[in-house]
Amino acid sequence: MSHIVPVEHSDPVNAQILSISEDLIAGFHRHPFHVIAEKSGVALPVVLERIRAMLEAGVIRRVRQTLLSTKLAHGALVAWRVPEEKLNAAFDFMAKEDPFSGHVVIRSTDTVVSGSGYRLWTTLKVPVGESLDEHAKVLMRLTGAEEYLLMPANGVFALGVGHVRRRALEPGDRADEPGVMMTTVPVDLTEEEWNVLLALKEELTPDEITASPWDGRAEIAGVSLERFCEVAETLNAKKVIGRFSTFLEHVKPSSTGERVTRFNGLFHWAVPKGREIEAGGEVGRHYCMTHCYWREGGPQFGNVNIMGVVHGTEKDRVLEHKAAIDRYLESIGIPVSYTNVFWGGRSEIKPSEISPKVYHEWHAKHAE
Repeated sequence: MSHIVPVEHSDPVNAQILSISEDLIAGFHRHPFHVIAEKSGVALPVVLERIRAMLEAGVIRRVRQTLLSTKLAHGALVAWRVPEEKLNAAFDFMAKEDPFSGHVVIRSTDTVVSGSGYRLWTTLKVPVGESLDEHAKVLMRLTGAEEYLLMPANGVFALGVGHVRRRALEPGDRADEPGVMMTTVPVDLTEEEWNVLLALKEELTPDEITASPWDGRAEIAGVSLERFCEVAETLNAKKVIGRFSTFLEHVKPSSTGERVTRFNGLFHWAVPKGREIEAGGEVGRHYCMTHCYWREGGPQFGNVNIMGVVHGTEKDRVLEHKAAIDRYLESIGIPVSYTNVFWGGRSEIKPSEISPKVYHEWHAKHAE
């Protein structure tokens, strides 16, 4: 009799694997699944079988080597004001037709405040040397949006996912040290480095979930496996490689109706000018924050400058995490002049394209 492989994220063995594989494998590894096995204490054949099964069942949305694309592309969070009747069509266009828009989310606020008219939020990346503003103008023309606001990150204080690992967190749980700000200064790559990078970043198919996942990728890049790994290690040293990660489908329920998270809140805080790095580090040290950035929201958003995202299965619990951070900021003497929560509704998440070639082809296709 063939044995049935459990695919739910809540299965004890799967949870053990996911608590490592979601966001704790930093950098490039020649044998990433060996590292997951070693750190999780689950045998390699079981790790491979379970991750492959979860991917095929759609519980894991994708398995891939992520890039720190802040170093490879200009990026921004974009808030769009779109007429209500065009909102879903604009969402569909950004999600399906624009490879440079990554996260596409329709958000709402509990009360009408400055900025609540901006319902569509996306992350946008364009290759180094191209203009975010130019791309956004084309998207505005193609979707019928009335206005957009580009909010590039001046600094990043937290960037990780780890939904399974974060479930047991208590509000206020934080690291011993403040988050350290990563900057977003682009780097230059050679043609060979680009070839390896573009082959490396595509998501793995179930067939590639093997002890040696990079064999086929080296072929695509046109180099030996040894050279592929050497170049990837150079890219790692240049700080353009993020982590090797299994991304859970955290928005849609699984086939049996289980959900990883139900709510995601985009938190906004406005702190005094000159204290952004200090405040971002203090917010970013809270383990509940999957993302934390210094971004300028301008007058449309109460001059917010610290933003971050928290996921959770209960709305009240997400709000408790926020209240704990608010109390903490007050206790250490960081005043907040404005704060808000933008709740995520319909959402689609995909990696942003960063290839200059794809960018030029897309603009040629959509030229007026």
